[in-house]
This record gives sequence, structure tokens and C-alpha cells, in this order.
Amino acid sequence: MQEERERLKKILLEKSYRKGKFKLSSGLESDFYVDGKQTTLDAEGSYLCGKLIYDIMQKSPQKISAVGGMTLGADPLVTAASLVSYLEKAPIPAFIVRKESKKHGTEAYIEGQSNMPEGGWVALLEDVVTTGGTLIKVIERVEKQGFKVGLIITVVDRQEGGKEALAEAGYSMESIFTREELLA
Repeated sequence: MQEERERLKKILLEKSYRKGKFKLSSGLESDFYVDGKQTTLDAEGSYLCGKLIYDIMQKSPQKISAVGGMTLGADPLVTAASLVSYLEKAPIPAFIVRKESKKHGTEAYIEGQSNMPEGGWVALLEDVVTTGGTLIKVIERVEKQGFKVGLIITVVDRQEGGKEALAEAGYSMESIFTREELLA
């Protein structure tokens, strides 16, 4: 696992990390940016994220019955983690939470819900976490549908209050890398 983590770190630094002046989705400004999708949409990066996320899910005290997150950042991650779970012969279905409900059909916020066991424990994924605001929205939408959040995992924790905001709301977050670890 350590070798896979080191390889993922190298890919993140090569493909996703940028220095400069950036406005983040939280509205904050930063002197660096981690464009996680450049890594999670890379074949090797995607596999490594999925494998490391799957390994973290296996250590959860709750049996995780589905893995999901907010579109767009989580889309490649939930697919990768679900695919790795299948390859490991322990399939975990994926789901995606929409930013806005569908305007037709079921008008649902959650795609893939029919694959999820009712009331099951879910893992929520995000590529990069800053303030945790997106995850709080996802938690609300998922719990409103009767699911329980057992685990939150991010590829990179920017260490800018997200983990603390989630803890204050009663949730813990695991990260593959903190900003400190990624830039060390």
C-alpha cells in the first residue's frame, strides 16, 4: 500500500498540483491549487485512488454498502473505488449526488440509488477538501434518503478547516494525503 501511495503522490504532484493565485470552490483564494480531476481521470491515477480508497473502506467499523459523492469531483473516484471492489470480489455499488435535483423523471438528487441497500452505510468521497461545505450538502441529501454516512474519504485534505467542520457536524474524514504530506 505504501508503494501505491508514493506513486499516487508523484502523479498528483505532476498532474494536479499548481502554484499561483487561484479562487477555490469555497470562494477562498489560495496560492496553490490541486486539480484532482487531472489525476483521477488518468488511468493509473484513477486505479491508485480506487485501490487506496477501497483499502480505507475495508477498515471501516461499519460495513460500507455503497460509495458515492457530489458530481463532478467524486464521479471518477466512486467509479474507481466501485470497480476495485469488484476486482477484489467484494462489489460495492457507486452512486452520484447531483448538485440540483433532476428536472424530469424521478426528480432525484441521487443517481444509482436502486443499487443501494435501503438504510445502508455509505462512504462519501471527494477529490480535494477545503472547508467541507460540499460534503455537508452531500451528507444532508444522502441522509434525507435514509442512508447512514459511515465514512468520508478525500484524496487531498487542504487542511483549511474541512476536517474540523465535518467533526463538528459529527463525522470523521480520512485522507489519502494532507496538504502537509503531499508537499513534504
